[in-house]
Amino acid sequence: MKKLLLSSIIIIIGLSFIGRLSYLQVFKYSQTQVLEDSAIKAIYDYPERGYIYDRSGELLVANQPAYDIMVIPREVRQLDTLEFCGLLGIEKEVFLKKLLKAKKYSTRLPSVVVHQLSKADYARLQEKMRKYNGFYIQKRSLRYYDTKSGANVFGFISEVNDYELSQNPYYKQGELKGRTGIEKQYEEVLRGRKGVKYIQKDRFNRDIGPYKSGTLDTLPEQGKAIKITIDKTLQEYGELLMNGKRGGVVAIEPSSGEILAMISGPSYDPSLLVGRERSKNYTKLYNDSIAQPTYDRSVLAQTSPGSPFKAINALIGLQEEVITPETQIRCFNGFYVGKKKRGCHCGGGLRDLNVGIYKSCNAYFAGTFRKIFDKFPTTQEGLDVWEKHVKSFGLGTFLGSDIPTGRKGSIPNRNTYDRMYGENRWAATYFISNAIGQGEILVTPIQLANMTAAIANRGFYITPHILKEVDGKKVDDPNFTEPKHTSIDKKHFDPVVEGMRNVYTQGTGYYVQIPGIDIAGKTGTVENFTKIDGVRTQLTDHSVFIAFAPVDDPKIAIAVYIENGYYGGRYAGHIASLLIEKYLKGEITRTDLEQRMLEKTLDKEYAKPLSGEPFIINERVW
Repeated sequence: MKKLLLSSIIIIIGLSFIGRLSYLQVFKYSQTQVLEDSAIKAIYDYPERGYIYDRSGELLVANQPAYDIMVIPREVRQLDTLEFCGLLGIEKEVFLKKLLKAKKYSTRLPSVVVHQLSKADYARLQEKMRKYNGFYIQKRSLRYYDTKSGANVFGFISEVNDYELSQNPYYKQGELKGRTGIEKQYEEVLRGRKGVKYIQKDRFNRDIGPYKSGTLDTLPEQGKAIKITIDKTLQEYGELLMNGKRGGVVAIEPSSGEILAMISGPSYDPSLLVGRERSKNYTKLYNDSIAQPTYDRSVLAQTSPGSPFKAINALIGLQEEVITPETQIRCFNGFYVGKKKRGCHCGGGLRDLNVGIYKSCNAYFAGTFRKIFDKFPTTQEGLDVWEKHVKSFGLGTFLGSDIPTGRKGSIPNRNTYDRMYGENRWAATYFISNAIGQGEILVTPIQLANMTAAIANRGFYITPHILKEVDGKKVDDPNFTEPKHTSIDKKHFDPVVEGMRNVYTQGTGYYVQIPGIDIAGKTGTVENFTKIDGVRTQLTDHSVFIAFAPVDDPKIAIAVYIENGYYGGRYAGHIASLLIEKYLKGEITRTDLEQRMLEKTLDKEYAKPLSGEPFIINERVW
């Protein structure tokens, strides 16, 4: 019995040792634990970032090689710092500062000393680096752009910072990640996964071969190529037309919600944010507080929608049955709020829905707005219904697109006016400006384009989005395929669309017609105020225009917003019509409009707050 017990004990102890050794050999070593071993060195192999193509397969963004000078602080031996800094082309103080930062990060792990050497610098340094212990060259890939447009769409990549290193163990010091735009939104898709080789060192810190015969090594995984919804030709043409102008342009395919163009003016060449000059160039662009080229006006600029919003109030009036297409309202070259007259430049007279839209009659829509609120026992109840209808068009929300930045705009509600006037101490006449798209309503260009798409679709929209395919496979995200229906019945859209069609054929958009294309649109002029030396000052009006075409089978819906662009049919209307023709025909027949937009800039207008020249206050409601 004693022999059996002793044998059992020996067997149990033996199995325990075997199990522990197996655990240590096979299971214990995660990547983090391996890197904690000072006798093991990790060498990373970085994959190329995924290419980006436009909707037709045209290349937009590829890669180019770059080389970083890396340092492992504990392996550095005495060196002639002046000679080494001269070789690298950096100041001694900068070098010592980076070396100190590398030591603080880790004495065993590599850090970047010099970023993104060119091919020529790499060829010059490759052989000479051998004499400097602890330093080596790491190959990486930087972005190469096959276009000078789309900087706000693509975004840019830059080195991870200390906070990101502490939050995400995937990244190591000196690695790159997407900062804005597509590069940020689809970082994990585009970056791929880096490979790693573990090298065993002896007690003299010499490499002796792969650790564990390379069983823990991994191969890099190439970043996935993506196809986006942007049309390269349309984007480039739109940015060309926006030369010397500030504003935002968004074009959407109504049937799919795919963003065809997303233009912010002024823009910049995306290649400026690549390479060793990236930081200097970005600082210069970011600190331009006047033109603000890094400010994406297509998704961030919030402004009153102006007269294009009249289409929404018309639809609400029809849905609530307070008007019909035949309802007439008299315009006295304006309308009265109490004893105060608000102007209108439609010419005056009786106006029905169709004429009200294509002549952009303020009085007609002020009357319609009042009728909506008069239907309800209290103004508060009327505002609740009105707000619900407006928000069903995607206004006052972030829309849920795959664009990593944006603003939700503002649709006023009870709380808005309770704060302004006191609880329930207000009536519809207090915010009658909302009838014509002024007042407390704020929208972004992408929201205006989405609203236009909803009208083009006669009552629904697909969430605007920019990703089309990943590695050749179509993206099937319900958020970007399922329609979002407005609160307006389909039957009410036809009379509004007809009025918008007549904007082009006989109304405020008559002079920007495109031969052979049936377009529906709406011009808009938005009042523009700012403070100059503490005084509220009215500046030159903003120009706004929405449109879609062809009317009966919409392929494109567009919104254009031009700061200080006078009235809607002037700058915004020209650009919208030209982009529609470019997309649908592939060529331009209205070369007169094109020439005007290519030659005309608004630089003088933008200089007026500083120059002291008078502003042009255009009272037309175009």
